[in-house]
Amino acid sequence: MKKLLPKDILSLEAYEESRNEIKQKVIEHKKNRSVMIHKHILLLFEDYDTIRYQVQEMLRIENITSKNEILDELNAYAPLIPDGNNLKATMLIMYPDVSMRKSMLMKLNGIENEIWINFDNRRRVFAIPDEDLERSNENKTSAVHFLRFQFDNEYVIGLKKSSKIFLGCSHSDYEQSVQLEENISKSLMEDLN
Repeated sequence: MKKLLPKDILSLEAYEESRNEIKQKVIEHKKNRSVMIHKHILLLFEDYDTIRYQVQEMLRIENITSKNEILDELNAYAPLIPDGNNLKATMLIMYPDVSMRKSMLMKLNGIENEIWINFDNRRRVFAIPDEDLERSNENKTSAVHFLRFQFDNEYVIGLKKSSKIFLGCSHSDYEQSVQLEENISKSLMEDLN
């Protein structure tokens, strides 16, 4: 898979000149990489393009120009790019009302361990959450999690051949699933060798 390297990062000046165009392309790109599981869970599947954009935005916001600080940002975000035998996603738990969100984050504690993918009613592969740091505690889950769906070669082959791929959640308070639309399946399969 394509690695994000320092040479891939635009200077702040060059990025500013092209920012609107880059942003529009990434917005369009994300449409084929975003999956809602029912009404309140969004999975945004990351790849080279989404992470490169995220890094550029962080450098812009924080006005980072030193090589060492740029490397720190790359090292922080590069693990979110798929490796060829996995899919990686940012999971957002979204409840617009603040008090409802607080209540649901307590009720949905542990939900990050209950997100799965499968195809053609085969075995579910559960995501591995938050490998960089713990985002939940014994009382509540976080509204943001980073997930990795890790596959063996046989599962990758099956996913790539399948026309029925599902994402879901098996948490007792949020048992939901959704079949991926063809454009999303096609985009995600590009992440796999």
